[in-house]
Amino acid sequence: MVDKAPTESRLRHTVQTGSPRSPATGSRHTLTIGSSLALLAGFLAVHAWLTVLGTRIKPETFNDIDLYRWWVANGFAAHSWPVFDFPWVYPAGAIAPMVAAGAEGTSATTTYELAWCALVMALDALAILVLVRRGRVRGAWWWLGFQTLLGVVAIGRLEGITAPITVIALSLALERPRLSAALLTAGAWIKIAPGALLIALASAVRRPVRDVIVPAAVTCAAVVGAVVAGGGAANLLSFLKVQGNRGLQVESVAATPWVLAASSRHDVAIAYNTSINTYEVSGPGTMQVNASLDALLLVALTALAMLIWRARRRGSHALLASALATSALLIVLNKVGSPQFASWLAPPVAVALSRVGDDDAPRPPRERWHSWPVLATLLLVVAGLTQAVYPFGYSGVVNAERGMGLVLATRNLLLVVVLVLAVVTVVRAGDDPPEADALGEGDDDPVHVPTERPPIRMSG
Repeated sequence: MVDKAPTESRLRHTVQTGSPRSPATGSRHTLTIGSSLALLAGFLAVHAWLTVLGTRIKPETFNDIDLYRWWVANGFAAHSWPVFDFPWVYPAGAIAPMVAAGAEGTSATTTYELAWCALVMALDALAILVLVRRGRVRGAWWWLGFQTLLGVVAIGRLEGITAPITVIALSLALERPRLSAALLTAGAWIKIAPGALLIALASAVRRPVRDVIVPAAVTCAAVVGAVVAGGGAANLLSFLKVQGNRGLQVESVAATPWVLAASSRHDVAIAYNTSINTYEVSGPGTMQVNASLDALLLVALTALAMLIWRARRRGSHALLASALATSALLIVLNKVGSPQFASWLAPPVAVALSRVGDDDAPRPPRERWHSWPVLATLLLVVAGLTQAVYPFGYSGVVNAERGMGLVLATRNLLLVVVLVLAVVTVVRAGDDPPEADALGEGDDDPVHVPTERPPIRMSG
């Protein structure tokens, strides 16, 4: 008799992933009852610690959450809502999680903060479940470690909402591209960065218009329609104008030379900008650099998009490397350097670590120096240094202390290194042969079966 089932299973897997099915490797990372309980305990411990850190030990770090509470409370009491009634620093969708956290009330700061942390925790739990659905826990543990090292900004900012959304979107990208595109677009209407990953997603799928552009456009239409219906058409893109008027933020990569110089030069200053609640540097050349960053970022994104397109349809490795390179570029060439931006780098790495040894062929030895374990280690260091700068060493940074300036400079240098390694990974991925066409979501195309019959296995 013909043993068809295993052959057809392997064939379908090859067509869908571009690599033959192989036995799972790295059993120490496989999900078992014991590892599930350990992961649950770790998840609860990390989120409990970050919640206590933000609400009790360093309550000033949750000032952004209190500002969210004030916007929502003012909206309910005075019927004056961001975007709908006045220009806002965030995209219109950011009001949704803020209102959701206020379901239990907005009168008490601590109550609202705990509700916000619970909302982030719920989204993180969903992201963890998606990460471990293949039975591998390494990516989930890495993400929890990254959040712990990054500190309160991992949950105390809007990135606490968009990061798990991005993890889910990237995890499902090649299986459910339309859902992934919708999630990334929704994330972009909360905080812009996830939207840039649509470039990587479009390059990874067989039908980018149908699977990426259309669902992204539909999601945008829904958001824009809701804002226009609510009377906020005039303020729909106000966040772009507010961001464009910013100076060179002290934590940004571009500000690093002036941060180091501020400790010894009187013509360099670090001052507080009350209108946008942040510290900025000023001195010889800062205005010129600040004015050029937007144009430089646009040129760099265009060049990176060309490299990403060159690596199109090379599988999850190329997709995730492209996502990481895009996120790193948005940070390195950004006039804003808020500590929570480091969260943008975590989703592609967490997803990559969850997929290593699953459906991707092993990378060649020449790529080990910019492999996912190397990038993951670098980003753990970046997260730890970011928390060292904010909140624990922030007063030293804004007071131009040389020691904390050097810590910040080291963090920023590592961000540049991550960007370079990610771009090299994208370039190397473009040198790989294209993978076999994946069966896209909803495809009606049949699996292409070889014309030659498989060998017949005789059973006893």
